[in-house]
Amino acid sequence: MRRFLPGAAGGVAAGMAKPGDRDTETVRRIAGQLDALPVDRARFLAAFAYILTRAAAADMEISEVESRAIERLVGEHGGLPEAQAILVTQIARNQSLLYSGTEDYLGTRQFRELSTDEDRLALLRCCYLVGAADDTITSEESDTLQEIAKELDIERDAVNVIRNEFAPKLAAIQAALRLQRS
Repeated sequence: MRRFLPGAAGGVAAGMAKPGDRDTETVRRIAGQLDALPVDRARFLAAFAYILTRAAAADMEISEVESRAIERLVGEHGGLPEAQAILVTQIARNQSLLYSGTEDYLGTRQFRELSTDEDRLALLRCCYLVGAADDTITSEESDTLQEIAKELDIERDAVNVIRNEFAPKLAAIQAALRLQRS
């Protein structure tokens, strides 16, 4: 905690940004675990992990396969060692259970402010990967993915390109194909 207080011993190193007053509780908790990274990068990864967890929890359940997908994506996109990616994912999961709804929009808005258009597209694609980790994107997950895309201000055409990549995993498409075969 002392490293985040201005003028305190062990404070933020020169050249590193201080955590923002506008950070959500989730972003503060996760970013605090990423103390080896510049603060802005830690905030970015914290919001990234939380939004992935939001996508997984849309159907009120985060399966083991979804958790593993989040860990992998956080590690890959954050350049984090596996143990740190697991820790970040677990904190995001716990925060999601405690504060979902309250922090969902705020965390997504914060990511939008910290990211580029390319980052936002990559995050949305990762959210689809998490939703599809168990081979089906439920209607609840699909709705949440659309909300996330809207909150990230991603253009509809770009959303449709990503959604079409995952069309075979959408529960509605899977149901239609089963009906067609019957």
